[in-house]
Amino acid sequence: DGGEFDGWCWPGSSVYLDFTNKNARSWWADQFALDKYEGSTLDLYTWNDMNEPSVFNGPEVSMQKDVKAVDGQEHREWHNLYGFYQQMATGEGHIRRSEGHSERPFVLSRAFFAGSQRFGAIWTGDNAGQWSHLKIAGPMLLSFNIAGLPFIGSDAGGFFGNPDAELMTRWFQAAAYHPFFRGHAHHDAKRREPYVFGEPHTSRLRAATIARYALLPLWYTLFHESHETGAPVMRALWMQYPDDEKVFGMDDQFLVGSDLLVKPVTEQGATSTHVYLPGGSAAVWYDVDTFGKVNGGQTISVNTPIEKIPVYQRGGSIVPRQLRVRRSSKLMQHDPYTLFIGVDANGQAAGNLYLDDFHTFDYQKGVYALRHFEFDNDKLSATNAAGKDQAFTPSNKIERIVIFGLKLASTDNINVGGRKLEASYNAEQNVYTIRKPML
Repeated sequence: DGGEFDGWCWPGSSVYLDFTNKNARSWWADQFALDKYEGSTLDLYTWNDMNEPSVFNGPEVSMQKDVKAVDGQEHREWHNLYGFYQQMATGEGHIRRSEGHSERPFVLSRAFFAGSQRFGAIWTGDNAGQWSHLKIAGPMLLSFNIAGLPFIGSDAGGFFGNPDAELMTRWFQAAAYHPFFRGHAHHDAKRREPYVFGEPHTSRLRAATIARYALLPLWYTLFHESHETGAPVMRALWMQYPDDEKVFGMDDQFLVGSDLLVKPVTEQGATSTHVYLPGGSAAVWYDVDTFGKVNGGQTISVNTPIEKIPVYQRGGSIVPRQLRVRRSSKLMQHDPYTLFIGVDANGQAAGNLYLDDFHTFDYQKGVYALRHFEFDNDKLSATNAAGKDQAFTPSNKIERIVIFGLKLASTDNINVGGRKLEASYNAEQNVYTIRKPML
């Protein structure tokens, strides 16, 4: 009727901004200015929660369908857009507060719509600390990636309830390979930080987290590819293997990009699982923990003690990692890289690595580096894959190269530009480790 709408949410009695109105969105964006948002800094980012909009004392826990926006449209017309517009306005507020520093925003939103991928990350909402909710997380995230919303995850460990150490470990192992990885719980739930569970559980949770951080270079490269092409970062197997009918209905395992195949363990007490390796008998896959080689086109049984999540690197791929354990990703920015090269049946492999300054919009001006690596005929080469003059020169070096699946006569002739490199060969794993090329 033209008055303010009043409802209840976490703060108590509340009124709700009309984010469908551009003037309201602009006002909201202005509130993020450092002199208005008390105690805020450029390192403080934003989580838009309860923005369906959530109204505890309303029908269907929201507003009545006939509540009108400033411009006269009824709530039934813009319900699904409310969170979309709030996340848009919040992202704009982050950009405005940086006062010309061109700082990228980070905004996490619970409500979203088609196009929300342009404005930040989202998550699947209030799940429960149950094995069934871990099991369904993967298919949900695959669905959203197919729909063009790649930056999404589920609350690791569940929002409601009290997961035990086994469920928490299995969820961390799975979520470490999901696009968005975080823990989050209801305020009535018991504490579930990794250290709460004690050893040996804390070490297992730490190992899953370290695996995630080591792969941030791959994730960053995949998100750049998604930004350029729209390709999902977490992919159903049929996206890479459309001729293999066996993968059409498969949603309990997935691909990170095209090069890592992941099969989470989602059954309580499970100490083994079955993994299907696509690509036909000519394809090659490598266990990322043991470098064990397995041919594709078959289902294999894998032992999965509590420490193990089955992850396989595709033969023919080069996966970059940063292996130095830091307190945050920001501290990893200048760390060196290790290239993990898994060769295919022809002894070849290829992969990309994307780099920029990690925090400004200068990449839109072409200030980034995209390196394409190729391994062929026992030679590793790198080229500029950006298709233009490389406007960004990172300080990072390659400190190690790990090659598996290859047979060389010896390590005596491993060199760069005639400079002999330190190299070793593990015959049991068939792995060559080349140290300090420092390229």
